[in-house]
Amino acid sequence: MDIRKAMTKDVLFFDGGMGTMIQNAGLKAGEQPEIYNIKHPEIIKSIHRAYLDVGVDIITTNTFGANEYKLKGTGYTVEDIIDRGVSLAREVSGNRWVALDVGPIGQLMEPSGTLSFDETYRIVARQVKAGEKAGADLVIIETIADLYEMKAAILAVKENSSLPVFSTLTYDGNGRTMMGTDPLTAVNVLEGLGVDALGVNCSLGPKELLSIVEELLKHAQVPVIVQPNAGLPRLEDGKTFFDTDAEEFAGYGKRMVEMGVRIIGGCCGTTPDYIKELIEGVRNTRSNTFAAHSHRDTAVSSASNTITFGDGIKIIGGRINPAMGGSIEKSLLEEDFDEVISEAIEQRMAGADIIGINVGMEKSEVHKPDLLIKAVKEVQGMVNTPLLIDSPDPNAIEAAVRIYNGKPMIKAVIGERESMESVFSIAKKYGACVIGQIADRAGVPQGANEGLQIAESILALAARYGIPREDLMIDPKPADAFMNSGMEEETIKAIREIKTRLGLKTVLEIGSDSCRMMDCDKERVGLFLTKAIEAGLDSLIMDPFDEDMMEILEPYR
Repeated sequence: MDIRKAMTKDVLFFDGGMGTMIQNAGLKAGEQPEIYNIKHPEIIKSIHRAYLDVGVDIITTNTFGANEYKLKGTGYTVEDIIDRGVSLAREVSGNRWVALDVGPIGQLMEPSGTLSFDETYRIVARQVKAGEKAGADLVIIETIADLYEMKAAILAVKENSSLPVFSTLTYDGNGRTMMGTDPLTAVNVLEGLGVDALGVNCSLGPKELLSIVEELLKHAQVPVIVQPNAGLPRLEDGKTFFDTDAEEFAGYGKRMVEMGVRIIGGCCGTTPDYIKELIEGVRNTRSNTFAAHSHRDTAVSSASNTITFGDGIKIIGGRINPAMGGSIEKSLLEEDFDEVISEAIEQRMAGADIIGINVGMEKSEVHKPDLLIKAVKEVQGMVNTPLLIDSPDPNAIEAAVRIYNGKPMIKAVIGERESMESVFSIAKKYGACVIGQIADRAGVPQGANEGLQIAESILALAARYGIPREDLMIDPKPADAFMNSGMEEETIKAIREIKTRLGLKTVLEIGSDSCRMMDCDKERVGLFLTKAIEAGLDSLIMDPFDEDMMEILEPYR
């Protein structure tokens, strides 16, 4: 049976610690565990057999550190170690699955370190190609503390193999990874990237992981995997011991399965005895059927912050845009990002939940495709606010979304099939939210009914691309249209219809041009926005420095 189907029908068991077992077999200090694939193959096969004998469904290859950084100076290539590691597991696995183990590279990524996103991708792609060629059934990317590294690794698996991909982050006692990612953000980003299972490994003991597992299960639509340590480690006479015995470990494992965990095993300190107790403890729950949560949020994320729509009006800061002229346009033209970073920070402090980045308005001189990439990198390195990526160039959008650390929003779709298809393919691949603007070749719709028809066509095409409706938002009418006399009520009606009939979140853009059209009539703006919010408006793209507008919105925040 395909493992994707199997894990929805039954609880699956991974093996336990590989490093622990190799240490018990005599691994010397400073010696690379993966070298045992070549030098001591019988030891590795005996470890696999020990786990298979207690009933595991999946065994993990001895390739955790089989990347070119960690193998440097050993005399062996990545391909040597991975080919042998997969082959050894394959020789004894029988009808059980073999998971190619991909661990952290061991270098900090930019901007904290020097390892680039593209280099991370290249390193993992090499491992994955070797693993699939050798006969692995799936890939598990585990013990990752940096969501950015995980994203690069997932793309490397999906673009260089046909293998299922499981991803597990490692969390600290504060409920976040070392780089600050919380469980909600992890779920939002990793599910968007299309992983087959997600969860947590290593980190802590099973007791300490309960709250993290609970959060993962609360939000995840895909099966959750947990591989705890055998409790917290302690040193005695130069040796490492763990404070949770096999019986206690199994008790917490059973509790996690009852909570909804679908894939479970062990990490540091666990042995076949631990996994045997675990399997026996949860055996009678193996027939439970997996059911994804019926509710899914519309949410965007940075690496450490998730904004969920539907709970109060959300503000998207729209000032990083060459159309604003002045210092922003000059800074972008000169590729001087200090002003851009300052603008992002100040908008966040002024109340923006999301920061929009647009460097390619048609009427601007700024058209460099790589400028959007640079702007996104600079801003995400300094601000933990999720980003809205805006450009008339789909190639620029894809390049920026690819290196974005999180789940972004894209504002580039109008109701024209060619435009929608180019952006929907990007949104599906990288798991982005999309703003669909109601307009087509005939121009701006003149009424709510016409606008609803265009929104329906946008939704239908998004569904064909496999984009969940929760990842689609609709902008009912460009601001310069609805601010004309008599159009406000039609826009409010469109918002209401889109919300009630289609169940989609809505967003409006209110720029300086709109303000001038309304003669900056605060009472008129306030009345319109109040009605729009009551009709179901979820978000505004605007200038968060506009004190009058922010005052109007304050009761709805």
